[in-house]
Amino acid sequence: MTEPHSPISASVPQTPPGIIMPPADGSGTVVEMDPVEYTLRKRLPRKLPKRRNDVYVNMKTDFRAQLARCQKLLEGGGHREICVHGLGLAINRAINIALQLQASSQGALQLAANTSTVELVDDLEPEDPDEVGEPMTRTRNNSAIHIKVFYPDPQ
Repeated sequence: MTEPHSPISASVPQTPPGIIMPPADGSGTVVEMDPVEYTLRKRLPRKLPKRRNDVYVNMKTDFRAQLARCQKLLEGGGHREICVHGLGLAINRAINIALQLQASSQGALQLAANTSTVELVDDLEPEDPDEVGEPMTRTRNNSAIHIKVFYPDPQ
């Protein structure tokens, strides 16, 4: 039994070890790269405006240190709200930090979460600068979460 081919997969050579990139100039030709010949360099994501009450969560810093920083901002920093931002793998950690803050306040804190998609840019640099390969960029999407942790206004 043969598998049906989509018009896209039929026109693109199927080479498992290579990476197939659409050309940057928008022409119809396909650029095929050998991953051994290029180094992938991930650029830092574009950050939202940095305010004193913004906390960007990552996977490199210790969880307890990030949690303590958030608690310090809420209790000793004079802020009635903070915004916890997580990107990609750090989404789970951002959610855990927000839930820990809410639990430690005995329900005095409330949470409001928003999700978004962030466009990231990667640089593909040739391993050998003497070869004809030129540096390329590629874009990809990554999920993000923004959690507002706040004390509700007394009524």
